[in-house]
Amino acid sequence: MIKANNIYKNYDDLNVLKGVNLHIQKGEIVSIVGASGAGKTTLLQILGTLDHINTTQQGSLFINNVDINTLSSWQLSKFRNEHLGFIFQFHQLLPEFTALENVCIPAFIKNTSKIEAEKKAKKLLDFLGLTERYHHKPNALSGGEQQRVAVARALINDPKIIFADEPSGNLDSESAENLHQLFFKLRDEFGQTFVIVTHNKELADMADRKLVMIDGTIINNN
Repeated sequence: MIKANNIYKNYDDLNVLKGVNLHIQKGEIVSIVGASGAGKTTLLQILGTLDHINTTQQGSLFINNVDINTLSSWQLSKFRNEHLGFIFQFHQLLPEFTALENVCIPAFIKNTSKIEAEKKAKKLLDFLGLTERYHHKPNALSGGEQQRVAVARALINDPKIIFADEPSGNLDSESAENLHQLFFKLRDEFGQTFVIVTHNKELADMADRKLVMIDGTIINNN
């Protein structure tokens, strides 16, 4: 599903990634852990096509057999919208829109009809226990509910891979535990691959594999 080889990334004189290699299988839940500054989020952003690898090294990134380095900016945006989903620590819901409207946004970008997008969004919100929250705006939702809306938004276009950056970092312990269990339920229900950056030890240890990063490299791949 994901094949990354010789991934380097620097910002001016700061070398953040130093030759990362990894292979993630379809349907895996993989956690990425390490101290702050180890390069976890930068790696996640590159794997999620939100950032680019250095072009001075012979690095490569294939996602679902697509060579990401060969895509134009427009092709990359289209690929990201149709094949990848994202969940962040702060849900990043648009405050002026309802839960249903927030979930539909990626589908509208994909030119899905309003009727079809809302039907799929309601199905996802129902699955996530948010049937009574369709028309609530984010400020009327709890933190856990907001994050579940963000999960539904990430799933609306049936992505092959979900990238999550500290997804439970802003939640209380009960909501965090519920979210962690949800990832495995989603994998079993919809077959997605999950790549999760986290400081949460319980979530990291629940994953099928845990990648440990130190100083821009992966030092443990169990």
